[in-house]
Amino acid sequence: MISTQIWEDAQLLWDFQQMGHEPRRCSIILGLGSHDLSVADAAVDLYEQGLAPVLVFTGATSPTTRERMPRGEADHYRERALERGVPARDIYVEPLARNTGQNITFSRQLMGEAGIEVSSALLVTKPYEERRAYATARKQWPEVEFVSASAPVSLERYVESIGDARLVLDMLVGSLQRLLVYPEQGHMIRMEVPSDVVAAYDRLREAGFTSRLIVTGDTTTPA
Repeated sequence: MISTQIWEDAQLLWDFQQMGHEPRRCSIILGLGSHDLSVADAAVDLYEQGLAPVLVFTGATSPTTRERMPRGEADHYRERALERGVPARDIYVEPLARNTGQNITFSRQLMGEAGIEVSSALLVTKPYEERRAYATARKQWPEVEFVSASAPVSLERYVESIGDARLVLDMLVGSLQRLLVYPEQGHMIRMEVPSDVVAAYDRLREAGFTSRLIVTGDTTTPA
């Protein structure tokens, strides 16, 4: 059983991760690979609204996606986009990235090789990773203006869609930890984290939602 306090703390982290950006037309739509195909659907929704001429999907596999997406996150995202009618010519796939920093830097390289000039990007990720992804993208591709986006869904509905509350809460805690420690390691820009959000994060850690935490001294493999 997950207590009321835990859900309240999770909601605080969830709400904080939301950037509240208004989607607008950009050079590309950049979908960051994960275990969640709703990221691909959110990216396609934005494409169908005419907010960018191309979709870029990035991601290999990770321990949380290997079983769900054996062909790689970006390839599974591409398949979903094709199923929804996006022309293959408008989809670019970056299949090697294994962390958020690589999602950005490898996509940057891919766009350069394709001759696509990027001045702005709709950055599509899971709802609880908007802020983390934005902070990483601003650091790794500073000349591009990023607009954060994700599927418009509540925490409760999101947990229902994933079917694993502990996984979602572990991910929430892991994402917040990275916002706290990665700026010092040079992986992302620093963003102010309110004290009530930090307190909620601490309580969730103490409650055992720790499987996505990194060893604080490890500066070599951002995830």
